[in-house]
Amino acid sequence: MGFNYNDHYHPLLLRQLPEGARTALDVGCGTGRFARLLAERGLDTEGVDAHAGAVEQARAAGGGPRYRHADVREWQLPDSHYDFISCIASLHHMPFETLLTLRKALAPGGVLAVLGLYAVRSAADAVWALPGVSLLKADQALGRLRRGTCEPGAQVPLVWPPPLSYAATRTEAARLLPGSTLRRLVFWRYLLVYRAGRDPGGNR
Repeated sequence: MGFNYNDHYHPLLLRQLPEGARTALDVGCGTGRFARLLAERGLDTEGVDAHAGAVEQARAAGGGPRYRHADVREWQLPDSHYDFISCIASLHHMPFETLLTLRKALAPGGVLAVLGLYAVRSAADAVWALPGVSLLKADQALGRLRRGTCEPGAQVPLVWPPPLSYAATRTEAARLLPGSTLRRLVFWRYLLVYRAGRDPGGNR
């Protein structure tokens, strides 16, 4: 099997788990690879994905998480419930404002970790994209490229380029999630991390 850009960052995402986390939601869970990693660490884990084929494969794989075939924007997420919410290579399929929905579902002290994709629109973007381009060409030459997190039969529609540049992502993240951090990664990706405040009055 070829290199998987998203799986490569699973260890980085797991390092964002807050201490004592008990509940988790994986948004755009695909076939459930990351959701299963969360469940293996003892978290009560739910996965949600808008693509039925991916959810069917996730359920068939078992491993502990519960899965829902739904659009997270239309699913009434419980307020202040999840200690950890992950969103891997799926935010660019939705309006960026979906972050507000996920933010509302975080428990006090909970962490939202987004592994997102950005469009290459600047010289700096192009430099960071070079490793990904090289690996993509190598995998294509070997005929072994795996796209995204879905297995054959559960492919999601390809959205490329993503709607926002890295600079625009930084601006929008600061507006919607004050206090969040944004880190550029190779393979056209970034890590956005937001920790919910612990104000009992609900101010975040």
